[in-house]
Order: sequence, then structure tokens, then C-alpha cells
Amino acid sequence: MQKVNFAIVGYGGMGSYHARTLMPTESERLNITGVYDIDAARLEAAKSEGFETYESFEAILADEAVEGILIATPNDSHKELAITALRAGKHVLCEKPVAMNVEELDEILAVAKETGKTFMVHQNRRWDPDFLMVRNMYQQKPIGDIFQIESRVQGANGIPGDWRHLKEHGGGMLLDWGVHLLDQLLWLVESPIKSMNVDFSYVLGDPVDDGFFTYITFENGVRAIVEVGTSNYTKLPRWYVKGTEGTAKIDDWDLSGEMIRATNAEGVSAPTPIQAGVGLTKTMAPPSEEAMEKIAFPSSEADFIPFYQNVYEVIREGAEPIVKNEEVRVVLALIDDMFKQEAI
Repeated sequence: MQKVNFAIVGYGGMGSYHARTLMPTESERLNITGVYDIDAARLEAAKSEGFETYESFEAILADEAVEGILIATPNDSHKELAITALRAGKHVLCEKPVAMNVEELDEILAVAKETGKTFMVHQNRRWDPDFLMVRNMYQQKPIGDIFQIESRVQGANGIPGDWRHLKEHGGGMLLDWGVHLLDQLLWLVESPIKSMNVDFSYVLGDPVDDGFFTYITFENGVRAIVEVGTSNYTKLPRWYVKGTEGTAKIDDWDLSGEMIRATNAEGVSAPTPIQAGVGLTKTMAPPSEEAMEKIAFPSSEADFIPFYQNVYEVIREGAEPIVKNEEVRVVLALIDDMFKQEAI
């Protein structure tokens, strides 16, 4: 097995995570030749962790041993780095969001086609166990046909880091976390979008969004709420999913929660009215015990191979990418539309 030699450009949080954690899981297929970052302290950190370092980006391009480059830099630099690397004959993996807008992505993809080199985006949260559980739920239908999906991530730490606070670098939470949640949703629901409305949050005073709320309706009838918040001191569930025969709630990435299904048993007792504030309600009373049952969540396992194994097979064997560039483009086009809607 001939390994693919990769160099890493950008040794911040994600670049170092690729180097320390993700790429080593495929050490039989991939090799890290070295690391480059414009920050001298980060290069020293890479050296102290046993990695070779490059003095410049140009030095990576000149290294004939390097076949591929991972780009893990601020968002506004992705296009230039990717195009330069592709034209230098290197395969390119790029962290999300792939570019600042669809126009930039199209420029990258045109060069990838021109050079015949592989270009792929690291949309890693297609492998998240919580998402895979919802994906299997959607496909296997243990609570019937799913007609509403609510997907949220919420924290109380504000916008992370430094450059993510700056619009010119592609900061803000839509491009940080939103791109993950929208990629998951659009990969899950294979239907064109019928309508979309978005509301951005700027409560923390930054020039970029510190969160957003969007409501999406698909042509197949599925409705979705996607929300990101950074000033939430108590959180809503990570997922809330409604089906024609039941409801599922996944509280967090630890996969806690529950899934309740209607039994559809005959002769079930009608709900007993309950006291609701200063009135009574039968409509909102809980169903009788025999009318519902708690069932186990579906598997959270992927039925597709890990990202870096797929990268190797795409480069060496001509396999089909799990994260396809046309899918990445659809997500980025939706993000463009969300920003445009805000500007109206």
C-alpha cells in the first residue's frame, strides 16, 4: 500500500487536531510530511510534538514528496491557497467552510477540473453519532415518516477565537457551526428547498452573527428548524424529531434522550383532562400508558467508511467521495441566500 503524503497548512485548533488525532487513525494510508503556519509559536508547538516543519508555503509546493495539502486556515484564505496548491500539482483537502461564497468555490472547482487533482472538503460531522442516529431514524422509520426536524447547537461562551469575530475573515456562527448543521440536514433530506427564512443574532455586539435561527421547508413536505446560539445558559435538545407515529429527542452528543412511539392499540382509553394553569385541557393531556411505548434509538453507526480512508481511496483508487463537491456547493449556495435575505 503506497501511502499518500500530506502537508498541513495551518496549525491552529483544527490543523493540529488533524495532525494529532484524525490522520494518525489512517497511518497505513497517510503520512504527514510536515506542517506550516505563519505563526512561529505554532510551528514551535508542532516541532515539540514531533512534526517536521516548513519555512513557507512555497517550500511545501516545492517538495516533490508532498502529494496532498490540508488547508486549515482562516476562511478568507482558502481560495488562494487551494488554487495555488492545485496548480502546483497537489491534491487538496480543505476545512469547512470551503470558501467565503459560491463564486469562490466555483473558481476552485474550475482549477481542480483543469488540473485533474482531487479537491475535497472536510465535512466531518456527517460522522457524528447523534446525526447518524437521526439519519438511521429517517431511513428506517421507527416513528413513521419524519415530517419535522429541529437541529440545534447552543452554548454560552460567545464566538470562539480571534479571527472568527471579523467579517473580512469569514467569521460568525453561520459559517462556523451553521455550515455543519446545514450540511447534515441537506444530506439527510434529499429534496429541493421550497422556502427558507432566517433571523440572525447580534446580541453580543460583534460585526458578525453570534447565532441564527432558520426555518426551512422542503418540497417533499419535511420542515426543519436549524438554530445556533452562543448566549444560551440552558440548552434545548440537540435534536427534536417528529414522525407520523412518534417523537424522538436527543439531548446532547452523549446520545441521551428518548424515543416514544404510538402503539396504535385498539380500545385505548381516552386521555384524562388535566389542570393547565387556571383551566382544564384534554387536548394537551398526556396519552394513556397503553397508547404509547418507549423504544430504543436506532444505531448510531455509519454505513460508510471514515473520511480519511475515503480520501485515500479517492486519490489512489478513483473511488467516489463521500463528501461530494456538488453537495458542498448546494450548502454554500444556501448560506449565500441566507446572507442575502438578511441584507434585504
